[in-house]
Amino acid sequence: MFSKVLYIDLSKGDSELVDRADLFEKYIGGTGVATLLLEEECPKNVDPLSEEAPIILSIGPLSALFPCCTKVVAMFKSPLTNELGESHAGGRLALAMRFAGYDSIVIKGRADDPVYLSIHDDEVKIKDATSLWGISSALAVGRILREIEPGVGRRSIIRIGVAGERLIKYANVNVDTYRHFGRLGLGAVFGSKNLKAMVISGSKGVSVQNMDAYKEVYQKIYDEVVHTEAMEKYHDLGTSANVNVLNQIKGLPTKNFKSSYFENAENISGENFADKYLLRKLACPHCPIGCIHVAMLKTPFAPGHDYEVHYISYDYELIYALGSNLGVTSPEGVLSLIDRCEKHGLNAISTGVVLAWATEAYENDLITPQETLGIGLRWNDVEGYLSAMDNMVKMPNEFYKVLAQGVEKAAERYGGKEFAMALAGNEVAGYHTGPANIVGQIVGIRHSHLDNAGYSIDQKASTKQLSEEEMVDLLVKEDDWRCLCNSLICCLFARSVYDEQMVKDALGSLGIEKTVDELKGIGKEIFRAKYRFKHREGFKIEDVHIPKRFFETTSQLGKISEVQVQKMLDLYTRKRGS
Repeated sequence: MFSKVLYIDLSKGDSELVDRADLFEKYIGGTGVATLLLEEECPKNVDPLSEEAPIILSIGPLSALFPCCTKVVAMFKSPLTNELGESHAGGRLALAMRFAGYDSIVIKGRADDPVYLSIHDDEVKIKDATSLWGISSALAVGRILREIEPGVGRRSIIRIGVAGERLIKYANVNVDTYRHFGRLGLGAVFGSKNLKAMVISGSKGVSVQNMDAYKEVYQKIYDEVVHTEAMEKYHDLGTSANVNVLNQIKGLPTKNFKSSYFENAENISGENFADKYLLRKLACPHCPIGCIHVAMLKTPFAPGHDYEVHYISYDYELIYALGSNLGVTSPEGVLSLIDRCEKHGLNAISTGVVLAWATEAYENDLITPQETLGIGLRWNDVEGYLSAMDNMVKMPNEFYKVLAQGVEKAAERYGGKEFAMALAGNEVAGYHTGPANIVGQIVGIRHSHLDNAGYSIDQKASTKQLSEEEMVDLLVKEDDWRCLCNSLICCLFARSVYDEQMVKDALGSLGIEKTVDELKGIGKEIFRAKYRFKHREGFKIEDVHIPKRFFETTSQLGKISEVQVQKMLDLYTRKRGS
């Protein structure tokens, strides 16, 4: 039913539609199918920025048919970690792919000159993007494409900024202005292919096998999403509600994890943003929540009383990375830094972690004003950080070229590995909660807090004593189930709604009959497939460097023991058999 794969070769300038029921029947869709396509299409040990490295975009059987099933997964070889790259984005893209009739899109090759993809139903065109290449703002590129492409109201426009063109290894892909394929450098992979953007829209219908069952399950899910507290916080304050919560429990990374408490947290809290800066809330299509919080920021445009108005989406991870982690005390400062990331097409988490390392390295004389080109990197110096971000994109000297490769590369070159806050090459998320968070980001598929929510296991351990083995068992269980959820592909904010029975019933209404045990088994197999690719590309858990800073700063659970973390890693490896 949902098994159509569109193959696009930028080198040859052609495309082909293939039915891959063999993959979808076994791996459901989304991240499961994307993993197998990556294995098929990506040569072993290939340079992530070579023309042979593919980009895979996939949706799942529930996409555009049930509430909160709004995500698309991108699978690629990461230029940041040199192994499995996986990123998820909301917006209109899932809806557009569904109604254009494509369950996965595989992009291969490299165009000779800048191009963008124009896909409208069965019409697939590779169009010239020379005039778009080099435009300083990814947001401006979106505005231009909205004027020249059809499909108003049902199209998705994804594009890269100059950071992607310049192959910065944590460049992102902007999706419909306020969403992103944010982590692990997909923007650089786009840039390496001379692929500036993609526009897709569709007008096809979707048939449902059992309409009565579909309506019944749909209503159950809708009622759970809208009429219970399951997703209430995401509408009210969004994830930025976590700023005050984590600060109160001493789990908020501050000034490059020197502290887990920020004395100015209230200034940059979700509550303060909502009271003084929130302009509107937006939702991905077919989601009733509206978790996208957009602030309005007025900045002087010219001397006198002329102002420029910026509309900036914010969430917890951005406030951590460009706020508390840089010691930034004002909402205006945080929003300005987010806005600059948006324009350049930089991932905000990686950018914030890189700048935090650079600030501490500057303090410790590991880098000099000569290397920073006279920019004094200091906590809470927003103007200095904005200038440094511009230079990270322009790369005018060796120092900024190294920063563009990520914090681990920077520390290898200049020192400060003990406070270069990355795990397995990926700059860390905004939690200092305990050992499960560290272990979870190391062993997770993409070294992200979203792989298994280790931070939430630490929070459980703060109220109920958990042994190392119990914490590891919870990590394994969550790893596997999220692989299944990301194959459907539902928003992880709705993970409590899409429990085992609900997933079984939703799939059954579409004619996909699976038992709960079969679904769990598929999740485990997808996890194994991902690790098969990771191992093929050289990843080893035992090789991961853990910055000493994790063990120096008090966390929500107190000081974290290196011995405890190593014990958990050993347990995890034994349980996984690898």
